[in-house]
Amino acid sequence: MNKDLIIDASSNEITIALLEDKKLVELNKEKSNIEFSVGDIYIGKVKKIMPGLNAAFVDIGYEKDAFLHYHDLGPNFRTLQKYLDIAIHTRGRPPAFQRFNLEPEIDKNGKIGDVLYTGMPVLVQIAKEPISTKGPRLTCEISIAGRNLVLLPFSNKVTVSQKIKSKEEKQRLKNIISSIKPNNYGVIVRTAAEGKKVKDFDIELRELVKNWESLFEKIKNIKIPSILMSEISRITAILRDMLNPSFTSIVVNNENLFHEIKEYIANIAPEKTNIVKFYNKEEPIFEHYEIDKQIKSSFGRIVSLKNGAYLVIEHTEALHVIDVNSGNRSKKIFDQETNALEVNLSAVDEIARQIRLRDLGGIIVIDFIDMNLPEHKQMINNKVKEAMSHDRAKHTILPLSKFCLMQITRQRVRPELNINTDEICPTCQGTGRISPSILLIDKIENDIFSILKEKKYKRLILKVHPFLSAYLKKGIISWKIKMFFKTNCCIKIKPIPSFDFLEYHILDKNNNELI
Repeated sequence: MNKDLIIDASSNEITIALLEDKKLVELNKEKSNIEFSVGDIYIGKVKKIMPGLNAAFVDIGYEKDAFLHYHDLGPNFRTLQKYLDIAIHTRGRPPAFQRFNLEPEIDKNGKIGDVLYTGMPVLVQIAKEPISTKGPRLTCEISIAGRNLVLLPFSNKVTVSQKIKSKEEKQRLKNIISSIKPNNYGVIVRTAAEGKKVKDFDIELRELVKNWESLFEKIKNIKIPSILMSEISRITAILRDMLNPSFTSIVVNNENLFHEIKEYIANIAPEKTNIVKFYNKEEPIFEHYEIDKQIKSSFGRIVSLKNGAYLVIEHTEALHVIDVNSGNRSKKIFDQETNALEVNLSAVDEIARQIRLRDLGGIIVIDFIDMNLPEHKQMINNKVKEAMSHDRAKHTILPLSKFCLMQITRQRVRPELNINTDEICPTCQGTGRISPSILLIDKIENDIFSILKEKKYKRLILKVHPFLSAYLKKGIISWKIKMFFKTNCCIKIKPIPSFDFLEYHILDKNNNELI
């Protein structure tokens, strides 16, 4: 499978499109002034304890206080808090992190009031961006992600990605990381680490440790709340998480960004630098790669499938609903069960694509066409799992119910991407109403009189819809002849099929538009 990353950079927004075999599967929009991104680390202040929710609201500088649940504090919260207090109140450099004594873990079933109090400074990380009316969601289990490794301060565990299937490779990676990692640090080995050597891990691990420990060197005089570490940009985060041998090209239309990406890839995968290309043609980059067309066809309420079937996608505050409809296919196949199976199977790939493309999160309910045979339901279950296997977001897929409803829960860390593909009607300008058609001829005549009042033209061209053209030319004494007697000007009527019904333009004999 070929993967192409197309990046359209403007002054205030960067749009990143991921194509798989030239088909749009992911779309990310990043504002240049975006705040509160997943992965950012803040020092905040506890504003309010909520015993009923076993949670607290924390001020990190957002208009709404961020939410921190007890279960998101992490088992080593006491150690983190003790080190933070020492770093804030001790003169000079904070104590050596690797020799710091860990505090006992907090009780898994404890109460928020036992560990937090109002006004307390806390070190937190954004786990979910602000969504709808909610503020950001926080965690105190800090993690710093790299290309191959994720660093977990105040933990000594080493875990390996479940996507690495080989037991021998898993054990090899675990042994390598255990031998080089510093004390008081845990590490998650990412899928991209498969096959890498000790040197790669050692360089990356040192960089991650340096980034973490540098936080506490600037924390003494910092104003609370403040950001301490910003996650890398969405572009480099996507490259970090997704870049693999199947990437065939990364095309960007901004020269500065082109050099930045090339430099980043040179550091993490020098052999892939030649896939980065600079786009400098006059045609917009998304038009050249037909991405605009795919966006228009993919983000509406109704999504058509090739076989005549279609999906209806609806959104509520609580969940997303995807309804599968057979459309005109039911006329072609007389066996209802076979028809339902074929439509459902054909819909699965598009459903998986739509979930990734729109970044749907939370609860997703899919209403498949009813099927009776258990083996057919199992086929759908297997196909959905296979289609969703390419999705990097954490998700859980439940089997089809008796009524052919499938429930999927998918990790939601950002607001859903929602693009309005409707266009304003050029005739009514979005009002739903047009001026009375019976007055259109009067309006055209008034415009012609107005033009001839300023300058005496002998010939004019009137471009109109073909229906209106036929109306103006009908009769023995047509409107055209009547206007000649009134104005002493010859008006040539030219029908334009692409015009709206009430659209018209008046031009001189040199095709210069007058109205």
